[in-house]
Amino acid sequence: MTVFTFVFKRFFRKKSNIIFLLALPTGAAFLPSGEWPNIPIGFQYYSIVLLFLAARLGGIILEDREDKTLLRISVAPITHFQYLWQNLLAYSLILFFVNVVFVILGVLVHGNDLPEPILLFIIYTVFSMTALGFSLAWYSLFRNKEVAFSILGGFIILMAMLGGVMWPVEIMPEYFQRAVMLLPTYWVAEGTILVSYGTPVEELGVPIVVMFLFCIAFLLLGSRRRLN
Repeated sequence: MTVFTFVFKRFFRKKSNIIFLLALPTGAAFLPSGEWPNIPIGFQYYSIVLLFLAARLGGIILEDREDKTLLRISVAPITHFQYLWQNLLAYSLILFFVNVVFVILGVLVHGNDLPEPILLFIIYTVFSMTALGFSLAWYSLFRNKEVAFSILGGFIILMAMLGGVMWPVEIMPEYFQRAVMLLPTYWVAEGTILVSYGTPVEELGVPIVVMFLFCIAFLLLGSRRRLN
């Protein structure tokens, strides 16, 4: 059995993981439209859901470190890089299908009130990888999963508030508006807002590229911590 296959088997054998994976996106899909932005509010908040889902998935790597699974793997014919990319590939695939279900559900619930579902799906898919990279980098800073996850919850909400997921960044001071561009949540919110206002597709290039760059940076940071 490969690490890739084992990730699915281990994750889905826990009913709580399946409930967590389905409950948050389903609930978000049914949220009504608000005054801002011009999109059902659940689709604006969905980036927060993705961050929490990625945190749940990425926590498995920290569990492996805690229970010495990584040390046992180190004596097997598999490198740390192989272990890592097979885990991340499996997590990405899980979030990919969650995004598919979420967008289809959104189309069924909101119909024409949901603009450009395919573009939204692309933004969510790219941000899913960014969120996974972020969770990997975050967990590389901790040795205890419970501590890491409890702090991470507050940090995700803070990033969402400052990044313009919950309200327009324009209401904040100008110097602050520039500073929050250093947050990945700013760029997923920016991409979602551009789609909601029917902006030409080519203008989505910048948010998508920046999210990719964040993903690479987080993966490089998170993969530095190896088996110890």
